[in-house]
Amino acid sequence: MSLPAISLGAGSSTVLAFDVGGTYIKAGVVGPSGRLQAFCRVPTPLDKARPAEAVLDRIAALARDFRSELPESRIEAAGVIVPGIVDPGTGTAVYSANLGWRNYPFAEEAERRLGIPVAFGHDVAAAGDAEVRLGGAKDFRDVLVIVIGTGIAAAVFCEGKRVTAGGYAGEIGQALVPAGSLTGTATLESVASAAAIARRYAAQAGHQVDGAREVADRALQGDAVARRVWGDAVDALAFSIAQCANILGTEAFIIGGGLSQAGDALLVPLRERLDRLLGSARRPHILCARLGQDAGFIGAALNARELLLNRPARLSPESAPSGTA
Repeated sequence: MSLPAISLGAGSSTVLAFDVGGTYIKAGVVGPSGRLQAFCRVPTPLDKARPAEAVLDRIAALARDFRSELPESRIEAAGVIVPGIVDPGTGTAVYSANLGWRNYPFAEEAERRLGIPVAFGHDVAAAGDAEVRLGGAKDFRDVLVIVIGTGIAAAVFCEGKRVTAGGYAGEIGQALVPAGSLTGTATLESVASAAAIARRYAAQAGHQVDGAREVADRALQGDAVARRVWGDAVDALAFSIAQCANILGTEAFIIGGGLSQAGDALLVPLRERLDRLLGSARRPHILCARLGQDAGFIGAALNARELLLNRPARLSPESAPSGTA
């Protein structure tokens, strides 16, 4: 298969990158030039009895395949990112609603399987870092990078620094929003994620669609059910963005993930609804992510490079202090 046109800029090491999503794992090898040497996308294994182990087994198998494919490449580190709540400081996958693990020592187990240092982190945080460094968020200091795919989460940047809160910051998908054409409230993720849009349309129309993009296309063509489901999603997103803008003073919202591919079908009505909600408040920029669906993968590779740059240098026998082994 042809490789995506991804470039991280020149570095000094070859690294592995794994972006674990609720539906697919993106995996690849990034060389010192910053270009991809190998890449693949495979279904994320779902195993209720051993969810984290199943994912790690797949990652280890992919790493073996890459090493066999690129025998001359000296792979020095890996970046692994996952959804849910993550504590990068301890290397723990705290919780994932979509994949089903709790308090799993992901970094430790990944290093044991791969045999190299692993930079472990959150998928949306990595995507946000990549957008800030290389993409659509680099011109802003107060920005949310919102990734909308199987679920919804955000990387929150205030005064140029990403807010972590022990891994709990940015769980915007779990915030309550008006349920739109349904009564009461619901989580943003259950109304406006790509998976939810397709699911809600199928339930109301009585037949399946090929993802949220098809719902957007049907809405533009006048399908009443699609217009209602798509409108509910846009309203819910506008509500959450307005809350963040008022509370944090956010100057830009960068929309990434699969839903961003809808382009103006999403951005134009989203801006219109947001304008009505904000009153006299500052209007933030609403933009599509420049790195698209590759932002998380790029962030994982950047994390692996950063890990190698920041790890303590190993002492050579000649430079070791007297008396050390």
